[in-house]
Amino acid sequence: MKKIGQYTARGRVEHRIVERITLFDGRFNTGYKVISFELLTDDPTTALSDVSGTLATEEAAAVSEWNLADVRQIGWAGHEVRQGGPAEAGGMVDPDNFIVEDLYIYGFNGSGTNQYVNYIITMEKYETTDWRGALAMVRNSAQSS
Repeated sequence: MKKIGQYTARGRVEHRIVERITLFDGRFNTGYKVISFELLTDDPTTALSDVSGTLATEEAAAVSEWNLADVRQIGWAGHEVRQGGPAEAGGMVDPDNFIVEDLYIYGFNGSGTNQYVNYIITMEKYETTDWRGALAMVRNSAQSS
């Protein structure tokens, strides 16, 4: 595989709503490797606005439950807001991920409805072979047992 660029996707998703991040360029010989997935609250001054979320390769896997046995989930992150103290954030990405089509992000904001979850995703874009791209597509749509 040959690295051909680095990209960042950032934005915000509504509380308990899945958002699609379109990556597919119509070619099966290019894809992305997610190297970083981070979430931040929309209100860092409110202690109840902790956030968490999931990054997945299929909409059905972008849910509140973190399931590392589900190969469709490739990233998990959270951000805790502490009253009177520093905020703590953390994220984890499956180091073996390779995305040919699209990503789906689910966000949960502990302060409730009509709130948002901010996200930033850093990816590397690669040129590869058609068969490697097809293999990644099959893996990304496989379900866990």
